[in-house]
Amino acid sequence: MPPQRLYLAGPDVFRPDAAEHGRRLVALCADYGFTGVFPLADTLPELASPQALAAHIYRANVAHIDACDAVVANLDFFRGPEPDSGTCFEVGYAIARGKPVVAYVPDNGSFAERIRQRHPHAVGEGLLDAAGWQLEEFGLPLNLMLGVPCRVVVGDLRAALEALQAARAS
Repeated sequence: MPPQRLYLAGPDVFRPDAAEHGRRLVALCADYGFTGVFPLADTLPELASPQALAAHIYRANVAHIDACDAVVANLDFFRGPEPDSGTCFEVGYAIARGKPVVAYVPDNGSFAERIRQRHPHAVGEGLLDAAGWQLEEFGLPLNLMLGVPCRVVVGDLRAALEALQAARAS
């Protein structure tokens, strides 16, 4: 049976309208017959320090991933030409736990092409970045450590849900 309960990973939790946006994402999942779990759905407790709150959020998100059948991850660039590092951790954790991951990015192209297109200031000559370091170019839309184990679709959450729904039907 294809995944039913989906952990919605991504930098969406940092949006100014994160809670409202999360409700829209969860509702979209329901439209496709899935139960979406958005990390900000929980009420955060009052804790003694920011570090205690961070530890609480970490444990809660890991528990959510453990309780879900799959992860759907927004791996669009965030604060530069890479996906959100927390989302990358969640994807790696889910993969290590044997859970399928469907990732979505908004544009076609390889990782290097996408960086050139959306962050030209970060690119140097050929396959080098602006600092002279090599750009990864395997024809994948993301770094190979994400592009190989994840099913990556171009579009948004709707595109990822349609891919999951198609897998459910087959």
